[in-house]
Amino acid sequence: QVQLVESGGGLVEPGGSLRLSCAASGIIFNIYNMGWYRRAPGKRRELVAAITSGGRKNYVDSVKGRFTISRDNPEKMVYLQMHSLKPEDTAVYYCNADGSSLRPDLVSWGQGTQVTVSS
Repeated sequence: QVQLVESGGGLVEPGGSLRLSCAASGIIFNIYNMGWYRRAPGKRRELVAAITSGGRKNYVDSVKGRFTISRDNPEKMVYLQMHSLKPEDTAVYYCNADGSSLRPDLVSWGQGTQVTVSS
């Protein structure tokens, strides 16, 4: 059974940093594309950052230069390092494992971790 468990969220002041972690189990991790999504109150879920099985990365424009996604295949971990946090980064952040290029149903989500940026 696939399980994604996020950690690292919390309350931080504007300009601060956080690192989110996602521990994966029950999947052949290195063949999955991994991503971080977020949903802010009253807004739609958006893709924040993604990293392919081959290590290619992409980011939503609003976080470019501030956030960095990385993965550790042997440890089955994906990370989101966030710097220069802004109040508009406040959201629940979700880890996503996407193996849909192999089979459409191979998509899993974590339970989410709250990030609040406020003074």
